Amino acid sequence: MGNSPNQDREFLLACKRRVVQFLHCWVLTIRHPVFDDPSALAFLEELASEVEADCIQWNTLEEESSLMHHVMSQLKRYQDDRANHSGQKWKLPPFGQPISLFGGDNQSRTVIRATDDIIFRVYCADHTYCTLRLPVNASAETIKLSAADKLKLRHSELVLAEVKSTGERVTFRDTDLGIPTSLSLNGRIFVSPRDHLDALTCLTEQENATEGLEVDLELFSTKELAYHMTLFDWDLFWCVHEVRIYKVLISTFYNLTILTPTHLYVQYELIYHTFGRHHFGQVTANLDVFLRRFNEIQFWVVTELCLTTSLSKRVQILRKMIKLAAYCKEYQNLNAFFAIVMGLSNVAVSRLSLTWEKLPSKFRKTYTEFEALIDPSRNHRAYRISVGKLQPPVVPFMPLLLKDMTFTHEGNKTCIDGLINFEKMHMLAQTMRTIRYCRSRHLGKMENLFHFSLAMLMARLSLQSWLESRDRSG
Repeated sequence: MGNSPNQDREFLLACKRRVVQFLHCWVLTIRHPVFDDPSALAFLEELASEVEADCIQWNTLEEESSLMHHVMSQLKRYQDDRANHSGQKWKLPPFGQPISLFGGDNQSRTVIRATDDIIFRVYCADHTYCTLRLPVNASAETIKLSAADKLKLRHSELVLAEVKSTGERVTFRDTDLGIPTSLSLNGRIFVSPRDHLDALTCLTEQENATEGLEVDLELFSTKELAYHMTLFDWDLFWCVHEVRIYKVLISTFYNLTILTPTHLYVQYELIYHTFGRHHFGQVTANLDVFLRRFNEIQFWVVTELCLTTSLSKRVQILRKMIKLAAYCKEYQNLNAFFAIVMGLSNVAVSRLSLTWEKLPSKFRKTYTEFEALIDPSRNHRAYRISVGKLQPPVVPFMPLLLKDMTFTHEGNKTCIDGLINFEKMHMLAQTMRTIRYCRSRHLGKMENLFHFSLAMLMARLSLQSWLESRDRSG
């Protein structure tokens, strides 16, 4: 006996509701990058139109129509944001400064998109160079050929390589993407004939630093310095694409011959880093910049201490750095906290025995507690217990999260007997849930603290100027 017309109608409506509710959850989970895919975008627009028509016809899909209105409003907002930030230009400064917007004065960090341009230098063995402006997702081959044209080099047997400050040379495959943003700290891009790689040497500015920070750190409040470091780090962390959508050949990614069609899959920027970007043909520029930030802070600490010749001044800076680490920990900026403490643990700093002897016992005790917190024994147990008690917003120690994902990836097969290993996927997802939890609440900006501290600094400088002029007149 067949179903009644009412039963068929209810079944049809239930199916429509499930589709719309699933899609709404899908968009909320994937977030804005779902709108980057042309196929997904066309599907959303068609579905929104169909739901609107069904709502008028059935008069019972008001809730689903509201959900689709919410999705389409998110799409409109995202498209407006993309239009406002289209054509961004970034620069990789030649002397190791952070990657930043070219000529930009934005109050907050914006996302680096694959189609943005980036300006950077490519060097030859004799240290002559050319300046290129190419998309962030330009391949190593594109960079190599563009540099060869500008430097008047023959195209045959050329190779693109990074020369680190240690003298190590790392060659790039022609298919590698996002080269400028993935350089190590103080690394430089070189182009050279393959058989002349041994002739590549460090630039003069790579070999050693010549000066520390031009501004006296004692002029700034340690608490405010930590706060603004946290704001900057939070912006970098927030820009990391937790989720993106791309078409991936299953046969390529999972190395299966039985599955060949192209499907739409959810992939994470962290997954790109863990599994290898060459599997996806996509860049991880925002993650690269955030990881670079850790090294920038770590070696800034080392540089400031080692380039200070006065013992008393060096003790002051050491105290300042320990206090800075304490405030970063208080602001739950654990990435900067780890970077500072690891900078203080660097052998170049730890061997400054006279400086450590002059340090007050209170600060030595604090530093010892910090060392215990970053102790890597038992899989960073001390840190994991500590961070487990925190409430968001938190800037986590990103290298450890990437290490967790790498161990999960390398220790577990992606497929078992031709089937996807979902247990592995759940373990990877747990790390990504941790990241989502860390930024489930926004970091509030204390503008009053900024203006107060700026006023105090200006007052201090004015007082200093007045005292100097009085001494001269006296």
